[in-house]
Amino acid sequence: MAKIICLLGKSCSGKDTIYKRLLSDGSLGLIPLVTYTTRPMRSGEQEGREYHFTDEKGFEDLKDSGKVIEDRSYDTVYGLWRYFTVDDGTFDPNGRNVIAAAGTIPAFIRLRDHFGAENTCPIMIETDDGIRLERAMRREKKQPAPRYKEMCRRFITDSEDFDDEKLKAAGVENIFMNNEDLDKCIKEVTEFIQRL
Repeated sequence: MAKIICLLGKSCSGKDTIYKRLLSDGSLGLIPLVTYTTRPMRSGEQEGREYHFTDEKGFEDLKDSGKVIEDRSYDTVYGLWRYFTVDDGTFDPNGRNVIAAAGTIPAFIRLRDHFGAENTCPIMIETDDGIRLERAMRREKKQPAPRYKEMCRRFITDSEDFDDEKLKAAGVENIFMNNEDLDKCIKEVTEFIQRL
């Protein structure tokens, strides 16, 4: 039976890089479950790769059609940004494993409840806060119009959203460290997926 592998992690934990590397590993045969967002596209992003980019009307249309599984909204310093997952037929329990950059614990819980606990597997990528903050600064500096206030808001929110009690309550037990050795982390996650 196929699984939806849900990658969880705070911002700048390396989750997106790990997601891309796992997806590109042909031996794993993973299919991406691409989420949607109403936030502006960042430099270097591509439609359908990191996200499906839409606007508020696109979100409302998908929600009205009953296709939105979960959605998160953030009142950022730039306005309301939404992130949401759509049941678009990507996951087939009798098909191949799907990988989703679920991001947050509530997003994982809604995916688990929608597709079933037997079909979902959470993987948490953990990174030291100091390392995450350095990565966030480097990433933001590369943007044409850096959004430092939003970066700080997200950093603080992540610390609250991913506390140990919330991870335990959601049943997230598969935690992999990504501090200084990305390749080691990816190797450990790959071996874990191969054992599923």
